[in-house]
Amino acid sequence: MDPVKSLARGENCPAPSGPLTVTLANSTSVDVSALLLGRDGRVRSDADLVFYNQPAGAGVEYQRTSSGHLVRVDPSAIPPDIETVAIAASLDGSGPATFAAAGPTSVTVSDASGTALVGFAADALGDESALVCLEFYRRAEQWKIRAVGQGYADGLAGLATAFGISIEEDEQPPPEASTTTPSQNTELPVNSPVQQGVLAMRSELFAPVHAEVPGSGIQKQGSKMCRVGLSGELMARAGSMVAYQGNLKFEAQGSGGLGRALKQALSGEGVPLMKVSGQGDLFLANAAQDVHLIDLDGTDGLTINGANVLAFESSLSYDVKRVQGAAAGGNAGFFNCVFTGRGRIAITTDGVPVVLNVDQPTFADPQAAVAWSSSLQTRVKKNDSFGLGTLIGRSTGERFTLEFAGQGFVVVQPSEQPPGGLIGGAGSGEQAGVGGALGGLLGR
Repeated sequence: MDPVKSLARGENCPAPSGPLTVTLANSTSVDVSALLLGRDGRVRSDADLVFYNQPAGAGVEYQRTSSGHLVRVDPSAIPPDIETVAIAASLDGSGPATFAAAGPTSVTVSDASGTALVGFAADALGDESALVCLEFYRRAEQWKIRAVGQGYADGLAGLATAFGISIEEDEQPPPEASTTTPSQNTELPVNSPVQQGVLAMRSELFAPVHAEVPGSGIQKQGSKMCRVGLSGELMARAGSMVAYQGNLKFEAQGSGGLGRALKQALSGEGVPLMKVSGQGDLFLANAAQDVHLIDLDGTDGLTINGANVLAFESSLSYDVKRVQGAAAGGNAGFFNCVFTGRGRIAITTDGVPVVLNVDQPTFADPQAAVAWSSSLQTRVKKNDSFGLGTLIGRSTGERFTLEFAGQGFVVVQPSEQPPGGLIGGAGSGEQAGVGGALGGLLGR
């Protein structure tokens, strides 16, 4: 028989296949509950709280036995929009007031045969009266188990409120008029730990906003990072990995089809792309720029300034194309990535962008134009040709604008800083304006 795998706080492991039973026990009397959480980390409705007064939910059942509290989880019966099942314990008020006094809660996960496979001792250090002990969560097509140990100071009510459940309170008669002057500090602040629940180790870093987002594929992790729940392969900007978990392999790309296309346009430069394959969680970012996700449905392509590509799914096809009207002289022309097919791509912008609907002639600074519908007609215009000279953008290397016509959209970032890199121009005047205009394919 395999020994029980004992998890430390924060550690995770794959969940055994089939229906599972979680057994919780404590030396004092506790209430046990399970919360079914969506991708936003909150319940869909009050029906997603499973406890003694509502012992059954979608794929989850609660039972109290002489040996302890049992929570049965059938992953195959959990709705697809549920990403996490959190298992919690709370003190019922008949014994110690905190888990620090009550001692650890023993948590054991058993398979369908009753064999115990995973264990965790959830404890607390301070005034917590509720604990999220364990959670089951989806990663790609697999369920995993994480030992949590997150504490809340206001019991089951505070824990439920933190996950989006409204706690109705009995109406109280209006208070009698008081002849004394009320204190100016009698109300608790909205974000008081007493109201919202606190972690055993207190820091704003442990707030839900900083936790990794669930889900498979490319997801936004805050505003400046993306998280990829990977089970297969993905293309990403080389050097954009800031963290990863699991079994992932990184391979530099420079000799494939895209590399060959660039070598025809340049003199042997490599392509700063990497292929990431395997199973795990990958976190990507680029110079703390804002991250945006775009889903292509196959009906139109997306043309992207190469400096703004962060990652894209391998189901997408891509090519390198020159903007119509770009000079072939200088050290490079106007090259862009053109993506087609169905899939998701993550792009970055230097600041919060504006999305222009092209229903009339539209012009953008080449270094500020991030992405646009591939169905649009584009060409390069010299600003001098319509009398603007150096009034648009900066006075060096800004003698060109991109013109867009047709029906579609253009994403423009609030920055004209030359991204530099692979196809960045090194010349001056007109040469720098063309050679460095788009900064090159994936060259930031």
